[in-house]
Amino acid sequence: MNIGVIFAGGVGSRMHSKDIPKQFLEIYNKPIIVHTIEHFEKNEQIEAIVVVCVEKWIEHFNNLVYKYRLNKVKKVVPGGISGQLSIYNGLCAAKEIAANKPAIVLIHDGVRPLISSELLTNNIEAVKKYGSSITSGIVKETIVEIKDDGKIEMVPDRAHSRVAKAPQCFWLSDILEAHKRALAENRTDFIDSCTMMNHYGFDLHMTDGPYENIKITTPDDFYTLRAILQAKEDAQIYGLE
Repeated sequence: MNIGVIFAGGVGSRMHSKDIPKQFLEIYNKPIIVHTIEHFEKNEQIEAIVVVCVEKWIEHFNNLVYKYRLNKVKKVVPGGISGQLSIYNGLCAAKEIAANKPAIVLIHDGVRPLISSELLTNNIEAVKKYGSSITSGIVKETIVEIKDDGKIEMVPDRAHSRVAKAPQCFWLSDILEAHKRALAENRTDFIDSCTMMNHYGFDLHMTDGPYENIKITTPDDFYTLRAILQAKEDAQIYGLE
């Protein structure tokens, strides 16, 4: 079974949107979170979707599920006090959906809509083959690792460098094991799932995704998203795709 676990628990402080979390901002008359979920809806291998939502916005989100016919959304759960705990809530809901069936979970940001159905399929196949799949982005500039005092520690080879993005995909049993180990150690500060899995010794495989797979965090990101969607629309109209 393949389950999307989509995190929409942020409040968008860096977006400067006063009254509405960034995932509910509209672009082309549709909220960003809906643009994201529709990729999971259209992929035939995705059987269910769990959404982790800001608690006071759950009713609003449920209205969007009805309005846009997001039929694969099976559970909507409130977020926790950290991103890590929010994802854990979503994984527990995924476990309920899967019952006793083996399941692959695709953990994704609700504000990362520039993915594709093909990317989701590639990630599922990679988990089956390697046990995990972290969506990556090709590095176009040199990356440096620095010390606390600002001095350069090392300069990795660009050809072997990647940016970890999302979805980040695992066997549900593996990622739940890592979360339970973290909770037993009172760790709630892991920045993302691949950091946690690496910490607990799981082998990680990377699957390259589209370069434009950005996370909509700041106003600049919002304008970039709008420009990319406009370019994709123009490509269809003018026969460029």
